[in-house]
Amino acid sequence: MKYGYARVSSYSQELEVQLQALKAEGCPEIYSEKFTGTKKDRPQFSILLEKLEEGDTLVVTKLDRFARSTSDAIETIKMLFHKGVKVHVLNMGLIENTPHGRLAFSVLSSFAEFERDMIFERTQEGKAIARQRPDYREGRPNKFSKKQVQHALELLKTRSYKQVEEVTGISKSTLIRAKKKSELEKETVK
Repeated sequence: MKYGYARVSSYSQELEVQLQALKAEGCPEIYSEKFTGTKKDRPQFSILLEKLEEGDTLVVTKLDRFARSTSDAIETIKMLFHKGVKVHVLNMGLIENTPHGRLAFSVLSSFAEFERDMIFERTQEGKAIARQRPDYREGRPNKFSKKQVQHALELLKTRSYKQVEEVTGISKSTLIRAKKKSELEKETVK
């Protein structure tokens, strides 16, 4: 039986392209998850590995969906070959348990790991450059400007949290944090 496996690294990414490719390949059962490939513990992948039996085929769209590193890929492939499971990487082809198949897989796994490492390195370089800017702030940008939050805090002097939230759209938890921060800043100035 053919089993598909699809994975994206973050919740903001979509699985749909991989799922469609696996369905088109004729996989009646597909396991998918939104889980970083840098972590060894991928729950759905672990369940799938346990389910695979001799004669089955594991289908993935790309090599980097399959393993964290070259050594992880080789270890997983060896385990699957030992179980009698075939591996089909859609953008590479069927990986067979032959000297040529294992060599091709090892080389391509190395390139996939290299590519991922280069992406990580470029991301870190971009962050280092961004940190040099005086206005740089790690994380998600604020949803509301300082002026909007300040206006909401002024409204809190005469209205309830619920009323201010309805008028401004700023949540109670954000208002509480802003109020505490404002009070701390006033104490520091004294």
